[in-house]
Amino acid sequence: MNMTAANELDQQLAGGLGVEVIATSSLGDRSYLATDGDIAVVVDPQRDVDRFLAAAGRLNVRIALVLETHVHNDYVSGGLELARLTGADYGVAAADEVPFNHRPLVDGETVELSSRMRVRAVATPGHTYHHLSYVLEGERGPVGVFTGGSLLFGTTGRTDLAGQQHSHELARHQHASARKLTEILPDGSQIWPTHGFGSFCSAAQASGDSATIGEQKEINPALTLAQQDFVEQTLAGLDAYPAYYAHMGVRNTAGPEPLDLRTPSRASSEELKRRLAAGEWVVDLRSRKAYVSSHLAGTVSLGLDGPMATWLGWMIDWGAPITLLGETRDQIAEAQRELARIGIDAFSAAATGSPQELATDSGQLRSTTSVTFGELAALQDGRGDGLPAADMVLDVRTNNEWKTSHVEGAVHIPLYELKDRTDEIPAGTVWVHCGSGYRATAAASLLESAGRSPVLIDDLFGNADQAGVALTSA
Repeated sequence: MNMTAANELDQQLAGGLGVEVIATSSLGDRSYLATDGDIAVVVDPQRDVDRFLAAAGRLNVRIALVLETHVHNDYVSGGLELARLTGADYGVAAADEVPFNHRPLVDGETVELSSRMRVRAVATPGHTYHHLSYVLEGERGPVGVFTGGSLLFGTTGRTDLAGQQHSHELARHQHASARKLTEILPDGSQIWPTHGFGSFCSAAQASGDSATIGEQKEINPALTLAQQDFVEQTLAGLDAYPAYYAHMGVRNTAGPEPLDLRTPSRASSEELKRRLAAGEWVVDLRSRKAYVSSHLAGTVSLGLDGPMATWLGWMIDWGAPITLLGETRDQIAEAQRELARIGIDAFSAAATGSPQELATDSGQLRSTTSVTFGELAALQDGRGDGLPAADMVLDVRTNNEWKTSHVEGAVHIPLYELKDRTDEIPAGTVWVHCGSGYRATAAASLLESAGRSPVLIDDLFGNADQAGVALTSA
């Protein structure tokens, strides 16, 4: 299935230990299952725990311990439910006072899983105040460390999620924690971070797909910069993070309820029309190419070929009614799973079929004009015969993307702010772009719902300069 877990036993370690990566690429996170061949420990599991049970079953191992590096802000944890289902101990930082049954862990505490495998908790505050990393040890000592939101590939976890007033202090802690790990672990130790693969929990874009402590000493700012330089660089680079983060930590601290993936009620064409007329979120899960070709007026394009859950969770008013539209039942099920990971469990309805099949009449059908940056360049140069006018260019990328480089004369409104700022956009035809076309398609759908006639620049922003588009930077 698209944008779901990729399971692979990616490393066989000294002493016969193995670590399996269970990735959630749509949220930019990784969970891990480490095993000695009989017993397993799972670190930072996502909410859909069937993936971890399946991995353990395939490897014929028993999950004896579930660990959280921190109270997560970017997804609902599956740790409590996985521990309940398997009878495993559930390890959480002792300083995180949670109301459910768990094993409170402190700095330096070691959990013996077998004669061949143990994990040692290491206090690594920075991403959160009570953050723990877990050193995986075999018969010959440490082989790697699960770093959560501490030391990532080429960067560290962001330090402002506890509030801006704590970001400086936590950045100093983050610098010290990264160095603490390098002091207690050999250079050949692997690092296994939870964040940093597109997650907004990362302070900067992570680099690479695997790393050792020694490799990070050469490239990671936390290990190459003095503390004050690191703090200044880290805080200067922080951008906005998804609004739904405000709900994740609260839910994880309280203890998430089990996942419910029952099929939503089916919406008829008449019901869809009523919901659209009421201004509800009716989400088209098809690819943007399919959306551009034909869609129901008023629907929002957030295809499963991109980070649908992140952007929907960021844009909606929390608790707003949502209806899912897909070509197949599998698409609806995949969207449910993705959204459940960020705590969106209840749906008003769902429907499957083509726009033509779901429309009550042809007047509901729309298409979107799609162009490239080459065509924008032609229009700028006066060579745009046959192209729609570009009264303004709208850039819906993030603040940091905009600052680095943007189209000269463009207007910047990040996608997550657009629905509340459409009245700021002057009359005329709007050409809208992002970094690849995914966010721009979502933006075009919002503009269309607001009564505008957008033109979608469905192209990589990296092609703009080569196409001859005039660029500048902030």
